Amino acid sequence: MPTPDITLFGIKVSGHVHRVVLLLEILELPYKYIETTSQSRATPDFLALSPFGQVPVLHDGDTVVIDSNAILVYLVRRYAPESQWLPHDAVGAAKVQRWLSIAAGELRYGPALARVITRFKNAEDPEPARELSTKLFVIMDQHLADQMFLAGERPTIADLACWSYTAHAPEGGVTLDKFPHLRAWIKRVAALPKFLPMSGIETKIAG
Repeated sequence: MPTPDITLFGIKVSGHVHRVVLLLEILELPYKYIETTSQSRATPDFLALSPFGQVPVLHDGDTVVIDSNAILVYLVRRYAPESQWLPHDAVGAAKVQRWLSIAAGELRYGPALARVITRFKNAEDPEPARELSTKLFVIMDQHLADQMFLAGERPTIADLACWSYTAHAPEGGVTLDKFPHLRAWIKRVAALPKFLPMSGIETKIAG
């Protein structure tokens, strides 16, 4: 396996960043975490890494990867290619990709957006995001009624991509009370070896 030389640029309250931190921790890959600010993300040096000024950004030796889902794929293929985290078979890979797309779509504009609006007291109306969140959670709850994880019976990067904003949906005013299968899945993912909660990112900053 290649020797990692990883630096992760992020924001501790970001679920996009947290999903990457989860995989780094679970794969036991050494990395340096750097907390960014709106000012630091607007500098020419940072924009050279991430043209839109977004995080997370992963710097691994001479390789720079932006976009959280792309980073998940990169880390598995580079450092754990034979693992369960990203299946090689067509059906398994397609199942994972479906949830990565949901993470970038309905999850981003549902629970994630509702959380941002509520937590940071934005002027935007949170109700459309909350309604989309509820619709998504109905589908996820039904999907998880007869399987352990999103893409099957074993955890994959699909679960890591969707966990943070789902588990923290109540911060956006979205209740999880009516979704027992979804809540059970949240607990299963949180029980994975080396799991690190979002608050644990602060430890990485301090460390």
